[in-house]
Amino acid sequence: MDTLTARMQRRLDEREKVGNLRTLQVVEGHIDFASNDYLGLARNQELQRLVEKRVSQIQGYQLGATGSRLISGTHPYTLDLERKLASLFRGEAALLFNSGYQANTALLATVPQKGDTILCDELIHASWREGARLSFARKYYFKHNDLSDLAQKLAQAQGEVFVVIEAVYSMDGDFGEIAAISKLCEQYQAKLIVDEAHSTGIFGDNGNGYLNSLSLKYTAWATVYTFGKAIGTHGACIVGSTLLKDYLVNFARAFIYTTALPLHSLVNIEAAFDFITQHPSLIEILREKISYFKAHFNHPLFSLKESHTPIQILKVGGNQTTKQLAQVLQKQCFAIKAILAPTVREGEEIIRICLHTFNSNEEIYQLIQTINTEKLEVTNSPLPPHG
Repeated sequence: MDTLTARMQRRLDEREKVGNLRTLQVVEGHIDFASNDYLGLARNQELQRLVEKRVSQIQGYQLGATGSRLISGTHPYTLDLERKLASLFRGEAALLFNSGYQANTALLATVPQKGDTILCDELIHASWREGARLSFARKYYFKHNDLSDLAQKLAQAQGEVFVVIEAVYSMDGDFGEIAAISKLCEQYQAKLIVDEAHSTGIFGDNGNGYLNSLSLKYTAWATVYTFGKAIGTHGACIVGSTLLKDYLVNFARAFIYTTALPLHSLVNIEAAFDFITQHPSLIEILREKISYFKAHFNHPLFSLKESHTPIQILKVGGNQTTKQLAQVLQKQCFAIKAILAPTVREGEEIIRICLHTFNSNEEIYQLIQTINTEKLEVTNSPLPPHG
């Protein structure tokens, strides 16, 4: 066995030993409490028919984009959609990317330069960490939603300063302290970047995001909206100034050197937002499901993190107990995933429960009852209640 093979195998063996080895699995025939399809749009047959109808009406439609945006991947439909998204999200300009991961990484890897400073919330998505790592700027992380810690780091920051937060945090389900953080950014002349991945589609007018629901859109220097969650398709866009868009088109390697999204995905994005506009009850139904879950959940050992979003976090702690609970739920045909270290901190392992418009109250109640009645071998002390 050569040195590289041995090293790779050793790291995999170490991860398996502590119960953190990841594997790919196909989940079929289970009640979905795991996906990010909060509004059920990915499975909505009416929306599917609308997309196919619009696709059939595009002259010269091709299955693939055939190249990058700067070569052959920009269709008139692409430019029209970017203008429509900029208007929807109340920004000056929008630039489409193939995924939220790509958009986040590209933004931080491209704009901040040597001598600048990036300040990220410690719970920021891995894609932002990757973008910060690729940047030549200094990068630091402040305690989650901690204004005092952020203010201290802002006071010490040098060059152009970029503060990166999320509207809704994917592994906590809580909101970013956007209003207070935006005031700090204004005080220290820092540029605020907000990731709306898990709030796109379920907050604001016609799903235009959490910032817009708070009338805070213009406090952000740049905002990323992702379409692979509540919108039920794929892709993302960065919304900001026309200058920012032009800069990314010219300097963002992740944008320049990748094949563009196919037209079918672009049609799906536009049709999904139109569908949300035509069916405003979808967002209200989702809120009702969240309220129902929170009102009925009551466990003697494990508590929920405070969340008013479809992401509900059951605090368990410890790989063995967390995995045991997940396995019990999976055997009862619930699509549920244990979130283990290193995705979350060691000792803070969780069960992530995602609620959807298509989950019936009976299914939600059955899930709660299964959690409440299952006798688990608790090998780690449960985490303290959320403060």
